[in-house]
Order: sequence, then C-alpha cells, then structure tokens
Amino acid sequence: MKRILLLSSLLSVMTLNYSCTNEAATEATNPLLEEWTTEFGVPPFDKIKAEHFAPAFEAAITEHNAEIEAIVANEAEPTFENTIVALDNSGIKLSETGLIFGMLSSSDLTPEMEKVQDELTPILEEHSNAIMLNDALFQRVKAVYDKRNTLGLDEVQMRLTEKTYNEFVRSGALLQGQAKERLKQINGELAVLTVDFNKNLLADQNAFSLHLEANQVTDLPESVQTQAHEAAVNAGKSGYLFTLDKPSMLPFLTYSSNRDLRRELYNGYLMRGNNDNEYDNKEIAEKMAMLRIEKANLLGFDSYAAYVTDDQMAGTPEAAYELLEEIFYPAVESAKLELEEMNVMFQKDYPGQTFEKSDWWYYAEKVRKDKYQLDEEAVRQYLSLDNVREGMFYLANRLYGITFRPITAPRYHKECTVYQVLDHDQSHLGVLYIDPHPRSEKSGGAWCGNFVEQRYVDGERKAPVVGIVCNFTPPTGDTPSLLSFDEAETMFHEFGHALHCLFADVRYRGLAEVEGDFVELPSQIMENWAFHPEILKVYATHYRTGEVIPDNLIQKIQRASLFNQGFTTTELAAAALIDLDIHTLKQATDIDINAFESYNLAKRGLIEQIAPRYRYTYFAHIFAGGYSSGYYFYLWAEVLDKDAFEAFKSSHDICDTALAHSFRYDLLAQGGQRPGMDMYRTFRGADPDKKPMLRARGLLKEEPVVEEESSEELLETVAELPVMPVEPGMAPKKPAAPLKPTIKK
Repeated sequence: MKRILLLSSLLSVMTLNYSCTNEAATEATNPLLEEWTTEFGVPPFDKIKAEHFAPAFEAAITEHNAEIEAIVANEAEPTFENTIVALDNSGIKLSETGLIFGMLSSSDLTPEMEKVQDELTPILEEHSNAIMLNDALFQRVKAVYDKRNTLGLDEVQMRLTEKTYNEFVRSGALLQGQAKERLKQINGELAVLTVDFNKNLLADQNAFSLHLEANQVTDLPESVQTQAHEAAVNAGKSGYLFTLDKPSMLPFLTYSSNRDLRRELYNGYLMRGNNDNEYDNKEIAEKMAMLRIEKANLLGFDSYAAYVTDDQMAGTPEAAYELLEEIFYPAVESAKLELEEMNVMFQKDYPGQTFEKSDWWYYAEKVRKDKYQLDEEAVRQYLSLDNVREGMFYLANRLYGITFRPITAPRYHKECTVYQVLDHDQSHLGVLYIDPHPRSEKSGGAWCGNFVEQRYVDGERKAPVVGIVCNFTPPTGDTPSLLSFDEAETMFHEFGHALHCLFADVRYRGLAEVEGDFVELPSQIMENWAFHPEILKVYATHYRTGEVIPDNLIQKIQRASLFNQGFTTTELAAAALIDLDIHTLKQATDIDINAFESYNLAKRGLIEQIAPRYRYTYFAHIFAGGYSSGYYFYLWAEVLDKDAFEAFKSSHDICDTALAHSFRYDLLAQGGQRPGMDMYRTFRGADPDKKPMLRARGLLKEEPVVEEESSEELLETVAELPVMPVEPGMAPKKPAAPLKPTIKK
C-alpha cells in the first residue's frame, strides 16, 4: 500500500505549513496543479519552482481528504471495490507531488527548496497519521479483510486486501486513546528529526575542505590534480581543493604519499555530524533511536528491529544477525591478512609506527600494483562515464531487447541526460533521467527513484519516469568523466533499480513495493555483469585511442577480484551490525551514541584499522533514508543476486534471453504482487544458496573434491540439485498479457 506510507519514506526530507499567498504560485500558474502537456508525461521541470510545492501539496491533501471522506461516508456495505480499490486509488496527486519533491530535495536542495522542506514535513506527517489512524476507515478495511475468503478474490486482490489491513495495523490502527495520540506525536517528531539529520549532514560535509598548494599534489595522477584545481577555481580559490565527496576524497587517499594530509581528510569524513557544532547529529540520532523503541513498544514489538523485520523476508532480527555474523567474522580474518601484506610496505615507510584507518587506501593500491600489476588509474582510462552508460544500455538490450533513445526533455539540472526507453517491440516503456556528478546541493551517495510511477489509468498502463542520481568523478578540461571500479559498479547497480521501476506492470498501486531485503536483488545482480570479460570487451574502450580493453588487463582485473574483499565486506557488515544493535534495544533510556557504537564494534573484534562504512552520526541510510533496521538488506539480497547469477553462468550464456525473460516477467514486473521468496523460487526453481555469495567474497572454504564416486552416490547428488526454470537454449515464452486493473473511473 503506497498511498500515504510512501510519503513517509520518499518525503523523509520534507514538511507543509507554507504560505500559499505567493502570486507566482497561484493555481492558475502552478505547473504541479495543471495537466502536463510534456512529451511522455515527464514533469515540466523547466516550469516547476520551489514556491509551487506548498500550494500543490495543500490542494492534493484537500483532494485526498475528500476521497477518504467519500469512502468512509459510503453507506453501502464495505466491499473490495468500494473500500480497498477506492483507497488504493486515493491520493494520486499527493503521491505524484511527493515523488517529485522527494527526488528534487535530495538531488537539488537549493536554499529555496530547503525552506520548503523545513516547512512541509509536520503537515504531511499529520495527514498520514489522520488517514492511517482513522478508525472509521479502518473498520471498513477490516470488514473486507474479515470476509476476504468469501469474496471470490483472485490472488492479487487477496494480497492487496491483506497488505492493506496489515499496514493499517502496523501503523497503529488497533491502538486506543492515549496510545494512539502518543504514536501520532512520535511520528511527527521522527519526521522533523529526519529532516534535521539530513540537513546537518549535508551542511557539515560542505563545511570541510582541504586546500593545498602545487607542491602538495605532485604525486597525484594528472586527472586528480586537474579535478582538484577546477574545484578550487569553482570555489573562487587558487591551488587545489579536496572535499569529502568520495570522487574527491578517495583518489587523494589512494595516491597521496602525505600521510598527515590523508589523515586530516579521512578524519574529516569520519567525524561528519560529530564535531560538537551547530551541525552535530549525536543528539538527533540518540533521540530518534529512543523514539523508535517507544513506537515499537506501543505497536506490540520488543524492539524497533523486531517491528521492521516482521514485515520483511528475514522475519526476525535474529535471522538478520545470523547472516551478518556468518559473514562478518570470516571477513575480519581476511582483512587481517590484507593488513599484514600492507603493513610490510608501511613499515618500510614508517618503521615502528602503527598502521591507521587513513592508510588503508594508499597501501592497498601499492599492494594491488605490486601483487597483481593492476593500476586502477590505468583502468579508469577505459571506464569513461559514456562508455559505462553505453555498456549498461547494451547489456539491457542483450538481456531484454530494450533500447534507450536520447531525447530533449525538461531537466531539473543542466547535467541531466534524458532517454526514452523502448521495449522489445518498440513500444514506449518509460523515461530515464541520469544525473551523474556531485554538487553542493546534492546529497552524497547514489540512488534511483521514480519521478512518475507506473500505474494503470482506465485500463491502460501509464509509463514511469525514473531517475538515477549519483556523485561520480566529474569531467575536467577536455578529459571526460573517468570512473573508478566502484563507480562503474555503482552505475550498473543503480541501473538495476531503474530497470525494476521501468519493467513494473502492477495492477494496484498498493502492491508496487517489494520487501526491503528483496529490493536490492534487481540492482545487485547487475553488478555481476559489470566486469564480466564478455561485457567489458564491448564497452570498455580507451577514452583517447578507442582501443578495446586488452585481455591482459582484463585478466589482471579478474585475478585481483578478491583483493581487498576482507576490508570491503568488513566495513559493510560492521555498518549493518551497528544498525541492528541500536534498533534491537528494548528500553528507551539515555544513550551515548559514540560509546555505544565503539562498544559494539570492539566486542566483535573489529580491527582498529577499519571503520564501519557508516558511523551513526552520518548514517543517513538509517536516520534519513528509510533503511533503519534494514542496512542488512544489501547482504541479504546479495545471497539472492549471486545465486540468481549462477543460473546465467550455468546456462553457458551470461545473457541467456530465456532466463532474462523469466527474471523480467516472473520477478521484476511483479512488484509486490507476490511475496519476494515466492517470486524468487519461480525464477530459480529452488531456494537461494548462500555459497555463491560467500565464494564471491572469498569467504567460502571449499570442500575437497572427491575424485571417485559410486553411481548410487552420483544419482543421489544429482537428485538434490536445484531444478532450473528453463533449459539452456530454450526459446523465450511469449510475454504474458499484463494484468488489467478492475478499477472504476
């Protein structure tokens, strides 16, 4: 059920109590309140201004309230159509406005947008509470739910009915009196604190910079120097400027031989939101954690993590912990071995001194060059942004037959590129925006979301408008944007999310969402193709010479694929663990968040030379991004994605179109119309196996191969193998007709 609940996540960066008297934002001139005439239904970004959002939200809330009142006031007996479907169809304008604002406030948070954001959250949260805690509305939903087995509902209608009822219950519909009022207060406070956390993080990150002179950057690659010089010029300075944006920070940590400067820059990154200044996030994070405990307790759960995981594939925090600990401890041991290798080189440079966190990237690169003869800067020359983008478009065409056509369309920022997406039969599938580079108004990291969601209107599919937003290395001078390994992989990752959005063919809006620990499967499986030799040979060409990436360089990449996996896995699992740690607390008491974090990392034996990927004070995923108690999602979904990719590897064609057809129609197109594990089993023919994931991260100790086996033992082994959904070379089945909605005008 998206309707209002979606606002809490997508609009976790907003609020509404904004004056609607601005002449420029009257209904007559407000593009958000008019019928769009743009090609393919993209938002008219060239006309939308910050002052348009408040009156648009006000009008949308008024419209939504009227729709809810009509459902409640209906004197007819509650039915699936007049209650569940009517509710599913309500709030469309509010959802559409919220999607646009949510994406823009993350990718282009100008001072004007920030002002709107500050003033919008409380009223939106109040509106959400008013609906989800509306007892008369809930009683109608419950009436349909109670007699659902006698209504002749099909599988999808039954799932929508059950999901709608459960989400009302999870939102507090069964609470009474003071408990219900307290839940409203908690939701309102959390909404405001979410905005404050994100604002502080962005401000504290932008407040730090490392300003250097020419003699301090001579050991950096020319491209890194040029990028830093242009950053300085853009900031009105001379010399070279490095920031905490990863495209600026990580090259410096990787190539600068100045240990003191590496330490200064990385410590600036680690201390974001933790500097006891006006942007400090400690108190906010502590308060949010305590409010979440209280909320969970009100709803009948002993911890917030229990509340969150109850609605996910994992089911319980214990199941998530079990997976994380199975990964974390071997990863730490692997990281210790990596550290030993690096420390040999470090001691030559700094005899008797202790290796620090900020030394890792520099000495990892030294080992990579020495042991694998692999220079990441050399690989970058083949990974221009244009190349990587065309590579993922090529892959999507190979797998699914879709194509991407550049179009001229309204853009919210000049750096965006826009593409019409054509299906295998050349019909319109959707529109894709790509916004690749960092800027001061943009949040850090990378994400993908809808500007316009897929839905059905009068029986016809309305195509989505999707955005990929990243913070990749920008172009410098006449040198294009050259991506690192991680950036190229991230591009494929976010593209996987985009395909999930573009392929959506869901009958009811309330069934568009999948479980949180399933949602990363469509994105992470794309990473498996990013550096596969067959795909690399297609898109990785030298940005100057046009030379295809040579086989010997591909071989080096393959040999080094497990290098530094101990570090990467440890920092990821450590972040997921501290997320669960704070959200499995059962009593809302005062907490020192720094001490709590340090204690939990130390008790598990995290080595001093590695920090978790995110510390609490800048852990936007869990305090401002909808992943609270859910950062484990990435590793949970990795079990699925690595096992799913095994199907393609086993078919002897990594772009097997029959498998891709099944992956699209049985999984990506379904949204949440079926439980995630049911969809996965339909595609794979079996439950997921953890071995491929552990093997990919270098954490699996393979059993010795048995050279001889009796025929009886061999037959038993074969009988235990998972059943594949299709045979290699099998022709794709004809696409099933999309489910048509049974929705009245």
